[in-house]
Amino acid sequence: MMIDNIEVFTQSSIRLRGEGKTIYTDPFRINGMPKDADFILVTHDHYDHYSAEDIVKAANNETVFIVPKRLEGQLKKLMPLSGKIFTVEPGKSYEIEGLTLETVPAYNRLKPFHPKSAGWVGYILTLEGERIYMAGDTDMTKENQSISCDIAMVPIGGTYTMEAKQAAELVNSIKPKIAVPIHYGSIVGSPSDADVFRAAVDPSVTVVTKIAF
Repeated sequence: MMIDNIEVFTQSSIRLRGEGKTIYTDPFRINGMPKDADFILVTHDHYDHYSAEDIVKAANNETVFIVPKRLEGQLKKLMPLSGKIFTVEPGKSYEIEGLTLETVPAYNRLKPFHPKSAGWVGYILTLEGERIYMAGDTDMTKENQSISCDIAMVPIGGTYTMEAKQAAELVNSIKPKIAVPIHYGSIVGSPSDADVFRAAVDPSVTVVTKIAF
């Protein structure tokens, strides 16, 4: 199962391995210089998601970058790597260099931190026959309540995103097989938020924690 090939370093920094690909989303606080990324996907421009330092650690000259349109210019200035850059918009489906993905709008409904007009995204990747949703920084919205996925990786730390009970409400709405809490326990939220999340998620959904504290 893909869940065994998913790591969460901190916040929404995720590494997935499947179908011979190594894929990062929002690399942040990466240890060492793995330089192993076939793909790097970024959801938005906040420093704990678009981290120049950590992109450099993960990327190599062949890395394919997938970012919202507003980040294209910033990424081009970042480093002299020769990897390809592809830009995406919310609510679209893409086939990019052999990677199948969809973008889901990621935004706050009432908070000012992630306006819908910014065009930030979450991603649904299809790997090994499973659909993995990495939500980015978002509230529960009409768009993410209508998705279908096998694994849902959702922020639970509050302040800038959903808090634990709200994230559980989203998970209970979309009913993935597995839910993974992310974006908690460091910059926002506390490690105990995972316990609150687990208790609020329907027992039919398996909760798997990946961040180690």
